[in-house]
Amino acid sequence: MKNKKEKELEHSDIEFLEGEFVNVRQSTIRSVEGGHVELQQVGALSIDGEKIEVTQGASGILRGNDVTLNQSISAITATENVSVNFSFTPVTVSRKDASVNRSAVGLLAARKIKTDSSSAFLVIGNTIEGNITTLLDWKSAAALGAVMGGIWGFFSLLLKRR
Repeated sequence: MKNKKEKELEHSDIEFLEGEFVNVRQSTIRSVEGGHVELQQVGALSIDGEKIEVTQGASGILRGNDVTLNQSISAITATENVSVNFSFTPVTVSRKDASVNRSAVGLLAARKIKTDSSSAFLVIGNTIEGNITTLLDWKSAAALGAVMGGIWGFFSLLLKRR
């Protein structure tokens, strides 16, 4: 017997879904809010929940306490704890722990980061364990910031004189 708080959908196209326990398969959703959200092969613009598990899905913005991505894509992920497995996330910010396993990340920021055979553009963390390939370390990021600031200042001076 299903509880009123439990929502299960399959092969649907909906605007907004809210529930305590949400389980969606092979669907598209504009916005999902819930306590425990499980998505399999789902495209969603916004996902917000306490515990979120996405398998073979795509999302724009993901917000939650515990987030798990498996073979998925998420543009922006903001969470307490995150686990990224065989996935791609351009921006991932975690307040506590981040576990990245054979994934690609643009910007990864967390207090404690555990990685295994992953790559990232920039990693910011207090403790980093494991094997990760980064494009920028802190020295090259500071140098890039200084160069970009100089270019920005130069062009703003040129445009100010006109």
